[in-house]
Amino acid sequence: MALFSPLPNLALDSNRQAAPKKNAYANCHHTIPPASELSTIILGGGLAGLASGYVLSEAGLKVTVFEGAPTVGGLSKTVSHNGFLFDLGGHRFLTNNKEIEKFVLRILQGEVLNVPRRSKIYLLNKYFDYPLKPINAFFGLGLGTTSKIVADYCKERIKNTFSPPAIVSLEDWVVSQFGRKMFDIYFRDYSEKVWGINCQQISQEWVAQRIQGLSLWAAVKNAFCKLSGKNLLTLSDDFFYPTMGIGQLSDRLQEGIENHNPVSTSTRITAIRHDSARITEVTAVNCHGQKILTGDEFISSIPLTQLVELLDPPPPAEIINAARSLKYRDLIIVTLMLNREQVTDLTWMYLPGKDIPFGRIHEPKNWSPRMAPPGQTHIVAEFFCFKDDAIWKETDERLQAMTTEHLVKLGFINQDEVIDCCILRLQKAYPIFEVGYQAHYDAIMKYLKEFANLQVVGRSGKFKYFNMDHAMESGIEAANTIISKTVTTKHLREASRSDPRLSTNLASQIQS
Repeated sequence: MALFSPLPNLALDSNRQAAPKKNAYANCHHTIPPASELSTIILGGGLAGLASGYVLSEAGLKVTVFEGAPTVGGLSKTVSHNGFLFDLGGHRFLTNNKEIEKFVLRILQGEVLNVPRRSKIYLLNKYFDYPLKPINAFFGLGLGTTSKIVADYCKERIKNTFSPPAIVSLEDWVVSQFGRKMFDIYFRDYSEKVWGINCQQISQEWVAQRIQGLSLWAAVKNAFCKLSGKNLLTLSDDFFYPTMGIGQLSDRLQEGIENHNPVSTSTRITAIRHDSARITEVTAVNCHGQKILTGDEFISSIPLTQLVELLDPPPPAEIINAARSLKYRDLIIVTLMLNREQVTDLTWMYLPGKDIPFGRIHEPKNWSPRMAPPGQTHIVAEFFCFKDDAIWKETDERLQAMTTEHLVKLGFINQDEVIDCCILRLQKAYPIFEVGYQAHYDAIMKYLKEFANLQVVGRSGKFKYFNMDHAMESGIEAANTIISKTVTTKHLREASRSDPRLSTNLASQIQS
């Protein structure tokens, strides 16, 4: 996801609270590069935009990537703070697409680890394994509750056989696949904590994208026979991870692009102009000033709602209203640096309880030992919220104290072990699939298809809950489309030079 904003993006400034406006273009070192004939302009330097730029650059095409933040990567970046490295929530790479896997491993050039997944959920003052392990669940929940879960599951399976339910919301889907008791215990609180809305308001399409094919029976089978869940990524026991954090992947993609073409960070787009059939130019602004750039092709990975807002002339009122109806979830990252060797042996800990303000924690050192200095470690806590929530407006000092207090209470750390803290606020981190969003989304996408030279990619750009592999895949597909069009255009240009009668055909081909 690209954090590319029409306003100066201060979200990744670790001194955010005191950050003055004069630092809005921190790390702005380059003038805005000019675009050229048959060039592609990429809006947003997240994984999808970078993948597009990398493939186009390797094909020898002209590309310019614009990213509003000081560094590329979007959510897939690694922050360096006083000798500690951490991701924005911890991002594992796993995929069923062997071509994407080869692509990523080639880019990382061997600097990658295979990390075993060890995750737990803190429920009812107890720790439960995730993915589900029946023996752990049985002893943790007790015979009565476990029996109720099994009975509810059997009831739903029988009911679904004779009268399949209408699946509209996340709640409908989970109850259908797991039973009501399992939904109440495992799914309700955490889902509502992450998304900030009732489970009946969360569209089932989010579930289809994230955990398609999973049921209680599939989880149980996987616990006893690992081969049964080998194609369900949500049940994967291990994953790939770069030795220096997930941002290493973004950095390598940037390096590959910059071997041929420019990547302009700390540069925001203030307007995207069009003639109703094609995007014609964009206005880019950074510390060196403003420049209007023309290009032949455009790829956007900026939030879909921002893309609509930046179009000039503005879209019809119904499209603007549709964009305003789509919502994103914001995120606060609080990282505590600790003077101790290790806190847990886990990759993630999920905390659905409403009495704990953050929803998930991870310890980067358990992903790669190079993420922390020797003898020290750190905990990354994720606060899921909206920017209008009280928690978003809390001071950094209060957020640090709050996080420390709860980790001490949970028995993970001692207060005197905290030696440093880094707090980041990330706007539009995750698209929210609210029931009814699809009609708004379809209207926007239908309108954008009218622009023959515009493609949208990535999680935020397409408003899809993509994993990293899917985000990159969308970027690569966009690049391949442009490569195919460019080959056709070049052939037509060469032919028209020898036969002027073909010039009319050339013009029509370029416009299509």
